[in-house]
Amino acid sequence: MPKILAFAGSTRRDSWNRKLIRVATHAARAAGGEVTLIDLADYPLPLMDEDLEARDGLPANAQRLKALFKAHDALLIASPEYNSSIPPLLKNTLDWVSREWQGESGLVPYQNKVAALLAASPGQFGGMRMLPHLRQVLNTLGVLVLPGQFSLPHADQAFDDADGVPMLKAPARLHDLVLELVNTAQMLSAAAK
Repeated sequence: MPKILAFAGSTRRDSWNRKLIRVATHAARAAGGEVTLIDLADYPLPLMDEDLEARDGLPANAQRLKALFKAHDALLIASPEYNSSIPPLLKNTLDWVSREWQGESGLVPYQNKVAALLAASPGQFGGMRMLPHLRQVLNTLGVLVLPGQFSLPHADQAFDDADGVPMLKAPARLHDLVLELVNTAQMLSAAAK
């Protein structure tokens, strides 16, 4: 059973991407994945600053996130689009996790990982303009990003809340992508052993 680390690139309480990652997490578990859903609000980090790092070392939350990334086979990320690109919270998190620590390359938490990318927006593009930027950053770090991706336009009309759990009105494309993530992570994990 592949281990999947899932998170949204937003900490806003009513974020569409936080709803989307919860739906995707349920789909990944149904597809046979062992999912750890985290909230980046629980891992606050200062802005990436090499002077701060030289003075104080790697922040404790960056160390915790590095350990989580290393302990999982795959990443499931739902992110909003800020000015056609990656939100600062997500980029800052990826940058801190990529820092060298205790003589270990910063790329280690990303090695042999596969990722599925999701985006949601109330607009007509559904975060589509951000996805290539996130793909590029993750590819540069060594992550195999699935060619398919999921973009949810008009997210303000796309969810039904049943008992407080968000559900997509039309989840088939999302379920297909998440199943591909679980299957690919399973194959890569088996090949690495």
